[in-house]
Amino acid sequence: MSKQQTSDNKKIRLDKWLWAARFYKTRAIAKAAVEGGKVHYDGQRCKVSKTVDLNAKLTIRQGVDEKIIVIKDLSEQRRGAPEAQALYEETADSIKARMDATELRRVMQHATAAPDHRPNKKERRQIHQFKHQSEI
Repeated sequence: MSKQQTSDNKKIRLDKWLWAARFYKTRAIAKAAVEGGKVHYDGQRCKVSKTVDLNAKLTIRQGVDEKIIVIKDLSEQRRGAPEAQALYEETADSIKARMDATELRRVMQHATAAPDHRPNKKERRQIHQFKHQSEI
């Protein structure tokens, strides 16, 4: 059976496709993500048993990142990463938004960096004096 025939004839559940495309390590985790509202099919929440179609848009939230992908091929078998990446294509807007969010997180991390050292006894007294100064 050729790859095209597999795509046309098979009806594949959403959780199984997410697992085969290597978004989640197990089908149970994929199921929990769909039920938890982390995966949206064409902009709407869906059930785990939703049958996926070609060219459908999926919004997948993993941690702090959100990916918008388009389904390019169907598979119900989990294969190597290069073959799994051929099953979908991430939109250009999604890639740009993720890169911008990553850059913002990196900048914010440096802006709220921890001090170089713990305050010594004199510095602690000054901090306490400053805090209690407003109470008087």
